[in-house]
Amino acid sequence: MKKFAVLGFGTVGSGVVELFYRNRAKIEEKAGAPMELAYILDLRDFPDSPYAEKFTKSLDTILADKDITVVAECMGGVEPAFSYLMRCLQNDISVVTSNKELIAAKGAELLAEAKAHSCNCFFEASVGGAIPIIRPLHRCLAANDFSAIYGILNGTTNYILNKMLTDGMTFADALAKAQKHGYAEREPSADVDGHDACRKICILASLAFGKHVYPESVYTKGIREISLEDAAAADALDGAVKLIASVTRLADGRILPAVMPMFVPHENLMSRVDGVFNCVEVCGDAIDRAYFTGRGAGKFPTASAVMGDVIEASKHHKTVFSQYWTDAGTQDFVAGIDALESGMFIRFSEDADAEQVFTAVSEALQANGISDDTLSATTNACVIPEKMNRTTQDAVLKALADKGFAAAHWMPVMDA
Repeated sequence: MKKFAVLGFGTVGSGVVELFYRNRAKIEEKAGAPMELAYILDLRDFPDSPYAEKFTKSLDTILADKDITVVAECMGGVEPAFSYLMRCLQNDISVVTSNKELIAAKGAELLAEAKAHSCNCFFEASVGGAIPIIRPLHRCLAANDFSAIYGILNGTTNYILNKMLTDGMTFADALAKAQKHGYAEREPSADVDGHDACRKICILASLAFGKHVYPESVYTKGIREISLEDAAAADALDGAVKLIASVTRLADGRILPAVMPMFVPHENLMSRVDGVFNCVEVCGDAIDRAYFTGRGAGKFPTASAVMGDVIEASKHHKTVFSQYWTDAGTQDFVAGIDALESGMFIRFSEDADAEQVFTAVSEALQANGISDDTLSATTNACVIPEKMNRTTQDAVLKALADKGFAAAHWMPVMDA
């Protein structure tokens, strides 16, 4: 008999409990042994719950049961979740969590503690909900030398940007609709300002490159400044505006993580991932590119990933060393946004003849030693796929402004 406990009975925690009892026979078959949900920890009372006898308000009750082998944390936040999981690990109990804020802040410490006690800390549900990405990164794709990871990692912002394009909504109206349908919180800053996506790319970057990347080291810009005009202009130039969380390895060996709106050409599958769906693109020397897509959040999609980790943890009696990274003690291996080299999507303040736009941009590029072979332009915007550093980008923008083509907004171009 494999016994486990769930910490937190909110949206995700209750989903884990419901999913376990709904699919118990299949879950036990996958685990290779009978399983029992022994405890649910929550400070609230649930007297009318069908699982009322499972509830406890004390972690000590769970730790005192020596038959508990796995604890699933679905509480959210850094504390008390971190302290609870550390105590579990110190008692040789493997832990599972959906908590991206916790793993982004404390992942290295939790993994080190799990290793010290020959147990595991699994967190598949922390990135992408039901999308399998953590385990494929450190197992299926382990033979690859990773060069970059790109992701649409926040379904709320993807829904908002999609509504701006398809329904002609302003940012404010699209956000209000997302809140009405429950896709966005009443206080949406974690989503629309990019903090949620930042935590998730920190986790992917840490796992792919072996050193803990902290959110404070990641350039993060949300979608509040994106306008309906930006979305329409990008569509006219055969692309889409997406909030992209990325990490790329630079020539000098450093990595550059960032979260920001980007122009994604339609040649890239990610440009066509719409609504609340997420997508992760992994670039490696053996695979070239692999895509993982699906519902990135929600009660049962996230519960599915949590329960998958519970099954995995129940079958492992020793640490899975491939899922590991260390705290380097410094962030000097992380480059700042000024190291980014990319193409440019530029929307201009005023419309002009498309041929005039093309000529002005072409001249500005040539004056700065950049090819205009792949340049495309409309009456109010252009896309320059050629990669430029920040200094050159600023010079091009200045040259265009001097010609009377001031930029109303610009953003980097994601590789096709």
